[in-house]
Amino acid sequence: MSNSKIKKITSNQLFIPFIALVLLAVINLINDPGFFKVTLQTNNAGYPVLAGYLITILDYGSELGILAIGMTLVTAASGGQDISVGATIAIAGSAMLRVLCGGNSRPEEIATPIFVAFLVGCVVGMLCGAFNGMLVAVFKIQPMIATLILFTAGRSIAAWINNNELPIVPDPKFSYFGGFIPGIPIPTTVFIVAVCIVIIFLVLKFTNLGLYTQAVGINENSSRLNGINPTFIKFLAFVILGLCVAVAALIKVSRLSTINYSVIAKDIEMDAILAVALGGNALSGGKFNIWASILGAYVIQFLTTTLYKFNVQSDALAAYKAVVVILLVVFSAPKVREYMSKLALGLKKGKGQVA
Repeated sequence: MSNSKIKKITSNQLFIPFIALVLLAVINLINDPGFFKVTLQTNNAGYPVLAGYLITILDYGSELGILAIGMTLVTAASGGQDISVGATIAIAGSAMLRVLCGGNSRPEEIATPIFVAFLVGCVVGMLCGAFNGMLVAVFKIQPMIATLILFTAGRSIAAWINNNELPIVPDPKFSYFGGFIPGIPIPTTVFIVAVCIVIIFLVLKFTNLGLYTQAVGINENSSRLNGINPTFIKFLAFVILGLCVAVAALIKVSRLSTINYSVIAKDIEMDAILAVALGGNALSGGKFNIWASILGAYVIQFLTTTLYKFNVQSDALAAYKAVVVILLVVFSAPKVREYMSKLALGLKKGKGQVA
């Protein structure tokens, strides 16, 4: 392999998350050869579904991948991160349940169609994103400080929406979004994230959103001189993240057909930010690669599943994950990748001289 090809491969943003994915796969394969086994089992409803660790990674990694899409745009445009994602999921999810149950925590049937409730959740999620976007884009507040407001108050707002009750959706069809559609053994979340990926692909391909977002993140003043409105781009990025949050909220509340305000999506914003960082995207803003972020999201979920597989206690999970992710993020840094590329070239030259 030529030097240029080695440098091209190691400098690719997908290189580090891909290597991390391979390492996790090898570790699990050595520890348990049956880790990658996928079986066809019968769920509680009596339908055949696919089961196994890989299915779990695809299932729970999907909601994180959806959030990574919006978080990448926010990071690229504003040079900061939204730490209110988990709390906003609680708000949007609570709003969906309020509409579905009609104010009755134990209804015999849903009050409105599921699609209407989802639209309400989308509006609520986008309004929360708009609130954060306004603070960041208009009032020039640092993103982490601006989103700290909903991070702190969001779960209380979610509880207030349903009068601090835990409504239960009686319609079994609602559970399909976070589970399985009868007759289809693949988790519904896989199809949902696929739709989201197709949509963002089309948006980035046929609009200037990606170009404008990168321009604003790299140099806000220069982008303004070139006719781009940085305020609107930043605001739009937060609104898009709010929409992604609403989709994730649908999945979250659908899994149990109810909600626990203090636990739902707890710390998921940290995983979303780590997915963006692991994808090689600069957390200071500018150039981004959404596909690397999505791959990073699945790596994070792979890591989480692996730690559970090794019987790591849930309260210690964050510490183990932090150590591993710090190593991965360090290796994804441009300087480290440049050093690795030079090292690989040096080893190749050494072998050539010996031969």
